[in-house]
Amino acid sequence: MGVTGCGKSTVGASLAQRIGAEFADADDFHPASNVAKMTAGIALTDADRWPWLEEVASWLASRDEAVVACSALKRSYRDLLRAVAGDVMFVHLAAPQSVLEPRVRLRAERDGHFAPPGLLDSQYATLEPLEPDEPGGAVDVETADAAAVTDAALHLVAGRP
Repeated sequence: MGVTGCGKSTVGASLAQRIGAEFADADDFHPASNVAKMTAGIALTDADRWPWLEEVASWLASRDEAVVACSALKRSYRDLLRAVAGDVMFVHLAAPQSVLEPRVRLRAERDGHFAPPGLLDSQYATLEPLEPDEPGGAVDVETADAAAVTDAALHLVAGRP
């Protein structure tokens, strides 16, 4: 989980491969209307997010073990994922906005990703970090490379109750 550009897809795919789980990128579950809004730099509302999160949760619930790269910015979003999918653990990939802005800009220019750097403002405003009673933990992605972040995420997942 985390804001755009924090490495959810890269780390999630690597983590899934290492633990032998199926992987999905929650961006692939967005309806075209959500992608169009984000491409235009318009932040999604809760009304935009709920149906998308329900699709992600249903996908998780239909698998024994899976990893999904999903922003899950608010606790209420994470609560929905847990309510539908059951035993869900969150790894919050965290970094300051100033670190992620250049990454998001480069990704948009190089890969044509739909999320422009301007969406980071709304994502950080919406972000509610994991609370102590939520399963999982945070991994600092400010300076670590993807392999180190995957190792840290694997360590978190291995320590789950």
